[in-house]
Amino acid sequence: MSQITDSVVKKDHAEKVRGSALYVSDYPRAGLLLAKLVRSPFAHARILNITYPKLPAGYIAADSSDIRGVNSVHIVEDDCPVFVDTEAFYIGDPVAIIAGPDLDEVRRLAEATVVEYEELPAVISLEGSTEAFFAYHYGRGDIEAAFTAADRVFSEDFSTGYQEQAYLETQGISVVFANGLLTAHGSMQCPFYVRDALARVTGLAPEQVRVIQDCTGGGFGGKEAFPSILASEVAVAAMKAPGQEIRAVFDRREDMEFTSKRHPSQSRYRAAVKDGRVTALDINVRFNSGAYTTLTPVVLQRAIIAAPGVYNVANLQVSGQAMRTHTVPAGAFRGFGAPQAFFAVERFFDHIAAALGVEPLDFKLAQLSQQGDPTSTGGVYHFDVPLPQLAARVQEMSGYRPKRAAFAAPPSGRYRRGIGLALWYHGAGFTGSAERDLIKAVVRLHKLPSGEVQILVANTEIGQGLKTGFAKIVAHELGISYDAVLIANPDTSAVANSGPTVASRSLMTVGELLRRAAANLKANWQDGQDQVVEEHFSEPAFQLPFDIQAFQGDAYPTYSWAAVAVELQIDSLTGSQTTVGCWGCFDVGTPIDLSTVIGQIEGGIVQGLGYASMEQMAVDSCGRIRNNSFSDYIIPTAVDVPDIQVQLCPVAYPGGPYGAKGAGELPLVGMAAAYAAAVEQALGGAPINHIPFTAEDSLACLLAQTGEK
Repeated sequence: MSQITDSVVKKDHAEKVRGSALYVSDYPRAGLLLAKLVRSPFAHARILNITYPKLPAGYIAADSSDIRGVNSVHIVEDDCPVFVDTEAFYIGDPVAIIAGPDLDEVRRLAEATVVEYEELPAVISLEGSTEAFFAYHYGRGDIEAAFTAADRVFSEDFSTGYQEQAYLETQGISVVFANGLLTAHGSMQCPFYVRDALARVTGLAPEQVRVIQDCTGGGFGGKEAFPSILASEVAVAAMKAPGQEIRAVFDRREDMEFTSKRHPSQSRYRAAVKDGRVTALDINVRFNSGAYTTLTPVVLQRAIIAAPGVYNVANLQVSGQAMRTHTVPAGAFRGFGAPQAFFAVERFFDHIAAALGVEPLDFKLAQLSQQGDPTSTGGVYHFDVPLPQLAARVQEMSGYRPKRAAFAAPPSGRYRRGIGLALWYHGAGFTGSAERDLIKAVVRLHKLPSGEVQILVANTEIGQGLKTGFAKIVAHELGISYDAVLIANPDTSAVANSGPTVASRSLMTVGELLRRAAANLKANWQDGQDQVVEEHFSEPAFQLPFDIQAFQGDAYPTYSWAAVAVELQIDSLTGSQTTVGCWGCFDVGTPIDLSTVIGQIEGGIVQGLGYASMEQMAVDSCGRIRNNSFSDYIIPTAVDVPDIQVQLCPVAYPGGPYGAKGAGELPLVGMAAAYAAAVEQALGGAPINHIPFTAEDSLACLLAQTGEK
């Protein structure tokens, strides 16, 4: 490799192309017990009794009475039970597990299991919820004085819906308990999360639990916390059948109906404007957490941190609540709360600009934060904020200004066009001081006598190219062949706990630790010797401590930045929306592998377009997810992908390997705002305040303009 950015063949390319990669479902079934869950059919109900059918020889059933440790899954608050013991809180809440050698018979036995319930009142909607799991608040300045002095005051509400991760491989885990050791393998993002959860539920010591990541067919956050839940359920059954491996793999409907989604949100924004500038923002964000907390507190924290957007507003009052409902628990999804926030703030600034008679982009550019300015939580933007350069490139690439002017003309004919542009950031790494206080990442390199070097870390390859990036960093720093660097899927009994594969942290934080470890190894290299080096995380000296109680300080050490324009066409006869083009410019620091980074950006853009336009998921009046297959939960396919043009404008971050920052989540975060702005123009300025904004929504808007029903 002459340059770190030069693209190479991915480390996992050959096995996936050949079809030799083993996913959890690919392991031989001989001798396995296959498992299915018995679930509550009610959104809220008391469990009175469980009666199992007569189980044939070789079949087992397990429930909360069989748990040897604690009946809760270790996530954040530990309120999610492994199995319901007294009260179910959503449709699908697991009550029991049945396992046996024949899956059809297992299904029959699960259906024949009789659970007596006392149905209880249920809260289904976010609007109807009065119980907050979490509430946060922060502010600065004198917000009341700013509103009193304002020339104009604006207020607006925004809402976003569920989004399903729609990974190609469904959730799957296999567990065996033998000779005092519990071993689990499967599809996951965070092996040590799973290990710690299993130790808690089984009562075993962590060193008695071994977790191995299988080849994983996508995650997008959906395999951050949920594998801990599924593994805990399967482990309870495995503990009842020592020496017998038990595997549970969801079918698509089960996966879509009962696993975590992106949090639906409702936001209320209020702004004071003085002399054409926003001088104050009063923001409230409400999330639908569902039945349990899972990862909601951290998702909500990131959302309210991002709620004021990329703008330097002197006076802020920001609050957020995560509300309990009797619906499927929400959880992690690429962007982790920021997409909901940036949809709202970018739309709000668009609408204020329109009311003031100002081009939205000019209005936004005049109020951007700059290096040295305070962040929303009273930290500091320690490094360059390159949004003016990114926006300039996007304007040039897309022809934004002439198109914006042309599309503003009164529409004629069947087809109408619009173009929108959004600006956003994504905080790179864990929120606040979690990396220092909770994760405490460790990496390890093992040099073999042959001169090959093994990377021993917990971070997982889930399609994002992490194995390749890590290997490139180590090879580049050591000055050895890329092929001489070895990296396997993590096994908790063999690798260092470098933390989870989440939060756009892996390449930036863990990659830098690997670079330092490689530099240490290079300085002490001994030919023909077996050597091991470790590197431990330390917080950057410049980072201001983050106080989670006061919500003050540096929420992130640095940020990645984006500007994207979307052009689309609406068929006024049918309401159908066709994305014509998408142009984006991104700062993710130094790209460690250019092809991989561009691929991540293009994929995130398309995922964001789906979130904005077609990924409709509804809960019925009973609390059941109705869109539970790819027949009725529509995601973008190849025919929906527009012409996408991507440029990078890298600003090197000194705390990342060779200047790299987080790139995985950034491209999705603000896409819905850009898309909605384009729809809004195509529809003649009718305000778009919710997503997904579907073809049916467009048609309803067009009919309303003509007075038709």
